[in-house]
Amino acid sequence: QVHLVESGGGLVQAGGSLTVACAHSGESLRRNTLAWFRRLPGKEREFVAGVGGSGDIVYADSVNGRFTISRDKSANKLWLQMNDLKFEDTAVYYCAARHIDGPWVPHPFGEYAYWGQGTQVAVSS
Repeated sequence: QVHLVESGGGLVQAGGSLTVACAHSGESLRRNTLAWFRRLPGKEREFVAGVGGSGDIVYADSVNGRFTISRDKSANKLWLQMNDLKFEDTAVYYCAARHIDGPWVPHPFGEYAYWGQGTQVAVSS
């Protein structure tokens, strides 16, 4: 069993920065891919960034250069640092984990078995 809990969401002005965090417990995820997804109002979850079991990092084009994903395997934590936030980044942000280990960082949300409850990020224009 895996339990994921996000924190750190909030309201920020456009151009500002915010960091969201994810703490995971239960089965070890040291060799599993962890990722951040977001759900924009009225849309399906979309991939934001992910880090594979071997440390490979992938970003969605829309956030590349502005967001930074990082993980601490010993602390069982994942972060997403978001800089230069835009109004269109407003969404509920979810932490997710694959149920199999490996280096791949797939984008489809269906590839991820474990999900947190989400944390709201709102960017005012």
